[in-house]
Amino acid sequence: MFDLSRLRVLHAVAGHGSLAAAAQALHLTPSAVSQAMAKLEREAGCVLAERQGRRLRLTEEGHVLASHADRILAAVAAASADLDERKGLVIGEVTIGAFPTAARGLVPAVLRSCAARYPALRIRLLEVEPYQSMGRVASGDLDLAVTQDWMNLPVAVPERLDSTDIGLDHADIALPVGHPLADRASIALPDLATEPWIASTAGTICHDWLTTTFRRAGHEPLVAHQAAEFPTQLALVAAGLGVAVVPRLAADSVPRGVVLVPVTPALHRRVFAVWREETGRRPAIRAVVGALREAAEPMGLR
Repeated sequence: MFDLSRLRVLHAVAGHGSLAAAAQALHLTPSAVSQAMAKLEREAGCVLAERQGRRLRLTEEGHVLASHADRILAAVAAASADLDERKGLVIGEVTIGAFPTAARGLVPAVLRSCAARYPALRIRLLEVEPYQSMGRVASGDLDLAVTQDWMNLPVAVPERLDSTDIGLDHADIALPVGHPLADRASIALPDLATEPWIASTAGTICHDWLTTTFRRAGHEPLVAHQAAEFPTQLALVAAGLGVAVVPRLAADSVPRGVVLVPVTPALHRRVFAVWREETGRRPAIRAVVGALREAAEPMGLR
């Protein structure tokens, strides 16, 4: 008989590839993860993982048991969801991953409304980039993710995950005051082909959108500076160092010296929520998704 908590550890190690990463995902110490793996190996009667530097490589036996662990944990989650559905109670714990602007501009209202309506529900928020969030939902690290993609750079939702749209977050061009295009009613992206850009950091979906969009139009964007946070990007625009694309969910604190001009045709990114199929019947998941939709409308996500 295998201990369920140790199977969960093996599942995390298989997904993350190291004791430290698995421990972080499970909110355990690396020592606790190592001890759980040792006990599971004694239960299995074989070696399940071998060290390779700082990483762990699963043995063939480890891969076999990890595959079973994936199915077992999914079945346990489905059973829990069935029981919660029969009870009809919004209870338990939900861990949400959200991309930075949603974590700041959208999710706080959800946490506040859910705390007032569902006192037996505990929600924990983690800030997670879109490229990582769906994988972490699939692996069980997150119960639900608030993620995004752009109209011309869609992100595929993996199998075994369900999703629903929360809304569209329109984006504007941030220009320094005095820029020749700052007094226009709207701007077409080709008008900005030769501008220096303040972009999100390389490897993020917003950076990929910028480079992909201009390359498809036959231009290589001049990325003068990169910054992870939109307030930093806006500060660089205010200093006259370039232009930037700013979604309206991130435009809550535009500094003096910056003008926001709409784009023609309209530019937007899709904000959506994803969760595992087997947990979709949980009243807690449905309650959080409903709260997200409620919070999105006054934020201008339509």
